[in-house]
Amino acid sequence: MAAPAPSSAPADRSVTAHYPSPDRTVFTESGNADGWIATDVVVDVEE
Repeated sequence: MAAPAPSSAPADRSVTAHYPSPDRTVFTESGNADGWIATDVVVDVEE
């Protein structure tokens, strides 16, 4: 399997999750006023 490509996003960008209802999660990226991030599947991140 190939390694993922390095991100071209600036290091000061972060993604925040908002919960407008119990069954919906909306992701936004700081500094990105052009839109939001949509997905049908959300998984927990383990470190």
